[in-house]
Amino acid sequence: MKVSVGTDHAGVELRAKLVDYLQQQGHEVIDHGAYNDKSVDYPDYAQLVCKDVSQKQADFGVLICNSGIGMSISANKVPGIRAALVGFDEDAEITRRHNDSNVLVLPGKHTSDKQACDRVTDFLTTEFEGGRHARRVDKMEPN
Repeated sequence: MKVSVGTDHAGVELRAKLVDYLQQQGHEVIDHGAYNDKSVDYPDYAQLVCKDVSQKQADFGVLICNSGIGMSISANKVPGIRAALVGFDEDAEITRRHNDSNVLVLPGKHTSDKQACDRVTDFLTTEFEGGRHARRVDKMEPN
C-alpha cells in the first residue's frame, strides 16, 4: 500500500516514527515532511498529502499537527478527500468502516508513538462497509 504522510512543525518526531513504522510494515511512503521544528503552515502539508490521495498517487494519507484540527479543516477542503481527526483508538476503524475516510489526521500533542502506530494500522486494514454508509458518504460529496 502507498501512504502519503505530512506534518507541520508540531508533529516532526511522530511523523518520523510513523514513516519508519509504515516502511517496516512493507508500505511505500511518500514523506512530505516537515523535517524540523521550524514553524511552517499546516495547510501546505495538507495540500501535498491530499493531492497525492485525490490524484491516486497514494492509497491513503496521514496528517499530523498539534491538535489535528487545522489539518482536518484544510484536508477536507480538497475535493474527494474525507479526512478524519482520530483521537481515540476505535475511531480509526469506525471512520474507515462508516465514512470511507481516505486521510487519517492525528493530534500530535495527544498521541503517543504506540497509539499512532495502532491507529494507522487500524485505519489501513479496515474496509469500508458500504450499504447504508455508502448512501451517506455519497451525500457528503458536493452536488
